[in-house]
Formats: sequence, C-alpha cells, structure tokens
Amino acid sequence: MGTTVQTITDTVSLLASADTWIEGKAIQQLIKTSELENIRWVAGMPDLHPARGYPIGAAFFSEEKIYPALIGNDIGCGMSLWQTSLKTSKANPDRMAKKLTEIEQSLDSSWNEYIQRCKQHKNIRNDDFDHALGTIGGGNHFAEFQCLDTVYDEQTLQQLGLDKKQLQLLVHSGSRGLGQSILTKHVTEHSHQGLRTDTDAFQHYLNEHDEAVRWAELNRTLIARRFIEALRTDGKPVLDINHNLMVNRTIKGSSGWLHRKGATPSDQGYVIIPGSRGDYSYLVSPLTENNAAPSEEKHLYSLAHGAGRKWQRGNCADRLSHKYKREDLQKTKFGSLVICNNKELLYDEAPQAYKKCESIIADLVDAGLIRVIARLRPVLTFKTNGGC
Repeated sequence: MGTTVQTITDTVSLLASADTWIEGKAIQQLIKTSELENIRWVAGMPDLHPARGYPIGAAFFSEEKIYPALIGNDIGCGMSLWQTSLKTSKANPDRMAKKLTEIEQSLDSSWNEYIQRCKQHKNIRNDDFDHALGTIGGGNHFAEFQCLDTVYDEQTLQQLGLDKKQLQLLVHSGSRGLGQSILTKHVTEHSHQGLRTDTDAFQHYLNEHDEAVRWAELNRTLIARRFIEALRTDGKPVLDINHNLMVNRTIKGSSGWLHRKGATPSDQGYVIIPGSRGDYSYLVSPLTENNAAPSEEKHLYSLAHGAGRKWQRGNCADRLSHKYKREDLQKTKFGSLVICNNKELLYDEAPQAYKKCESIIADLVDAGLIRVIARLRPVLTFKTNGGC
C-alpha cells in the first residue's frame, strides 16, 4: 500500500501520488482557500483541478462560519446509479438513440401528479424551477448507459442487487437553476465573505441549501425514470450520492461544517466514481475508520468524484479539432455512442480533456481508502440533442 496523502501545509493535504498530475493553479487555489477565516482544514482529491476562484475536487472544514461559494451554484450535484431491465446483450446504441429525441424537453403534464407526490415526500416547496425537473443541464452533466465490464467482488454485487447481464444507467446532474439562484442571491447580498453560524442569514441559506440538495436528488430520479421509460423498459435505483454540498460534522474533535466541491463522501456507503465518456467508471466501497482506512480525517471523509479535468473548458476545440472531426468524437474507443450535438460541448467534454480514471482509482486504493467492486464500460452517453 503506497502513501498518497501529501501534506502541503499544516492545514492542507492532497490525496494524490507523486505520479498524479495536478495543475499548479489548483494547488494554489487550495492553499488560498485554506486562508479564509475560520477554515481549519482543506483536502484535495486526486481529481483536483482549478475553477473560478475555488478548486473542484476538494473538501473544506470550517468552524463557526460557512462559505456557500465553496460549494458553488450546483448545490446537490451528484451521481445516481440505476439498473435497467434491458439486457446488455440486446442493447443497440443506435436504436436506443432514436428513442431519446425528446429527452431534453420539460416533462409533460402526465408527470405532474408523480412530481407533486415526490416533492411533497421530499418537502420541496419551491415551484419556480419545476420546468427544469428531469433535465440534465450542460457542462459535465450526463446520462450514460453502461454495462458491468469487470466484476471484482461478486458477493457485494449480488448484495446490491446488480446483475452483470442487465444494462445500468448512471445519471450526473444537480439542482440546475435553483442552485444557481441561491448562490447568486447569496453573493449579491454577502459577496464571498461567508456567513457566521450564529446569524439568521446562515439559517436562511442552510434551509435553501438543504432544499436544493433534495431537489437535485429528485431531479436525478426523474432523469433516470424518463430515460428508462423512453427505452420502454423498467429500472430500479441502486445508489444516489451528492458531491456538492455542506454537512455538519465533527472532525478531529471539532464540530463544524464540511463543504464538498466535487468530492464524494466516504462515509455514506458504496459510491460510483465515473470516468470520461470514453473511459471506465468504478463502483467502489469506501474503507472507513472501522475497516482499515488509516487517514479518514486527513482526507476529510471524502473521495474523488470523477476523473478530473486536464484541460480547461473553452480551449479544447483548439487542441483537438485539427486531429478529430465531430463525428470522430461521437464514437469512443469502446464503440460506445456519444449524443452531443453542441460542438463546443462535444470538444470540451472529450475524453482527451480528462485524466485517466484508472489512475484516480489507483491513488484511492493505494491510500487504503477504497475497495473496487466492479468496473463499468459506457454503451451510450447522452449530453444534448440540440444546439450546434
């Protein structure tokens, strides 16, 4: 077992081996974030990469103060894994794609009763963004049909009710315009100064944050159900994990608030860590402090949430368009199909723009933080039908 938790400063750690490439700007952002008032510890994951002001792929622990900007606009973003009733052996990506032509439209009125029941069950009162429920959104969000390519732990797979013969569906999305509206309002009123936890403003943000997390969970459920319904098959949820949120937590004896920005919880059971659309995804079991993880608090009870970007969005087309035509990027090395009819997004989300997920998983395994249950291979990845 290798040692992959690097100490950057007294309060900043990086969960990555020396062989894992991390952009220098991301490290700078990680350190800069640790200097915010009342931030006690910061942990970067092996998929760490820079973003606007604050890095993605990190967890931040604070006392007596929170920082909504650390979580960002996509509150509750996460991954949902479903198993469909469609046999992998009968999955034809081209035929499947023909059934997904209307998948980006707002859900029609036939869904209204179900949506209202779900909202009531999850205590979601906000109606302003109902039109976006069941939609994926842009950026790195997706819905991807996958097959179980390699099984490393058959017993656990059976316990989860997963069958290698069945096609799986992985959904990555969040709170859409709702989360954006909450962050925009907060930054307008409070800039990036954060909120003390003994104020009414903190409680107001926390209430809105928690509702946005529940909204994001419902959104992934609706996305999964409409994709499964579009293929005229059935399906069941296996797991759902948020990687953009804030939770109350005691760490190293201190009670405070753990902010996750693109960091998967290691304390909520099985999780899935996806690669790019041209790479494998991995179903893993976190190894908690009760069963071998040596540095649970060092990495703030968090894991990587994906492969992590190598290239920033906006310049990927310049790097790739001379080598790859659009149609080249709509098929992967696995023979899987990519539905993405937005040229800029097609290049921005190309597999070449991401790290190899295998290396991210290797870092987590070497650190003694996870056990790999299964590897999944893409069959059809849906990004968008519209906008050229």
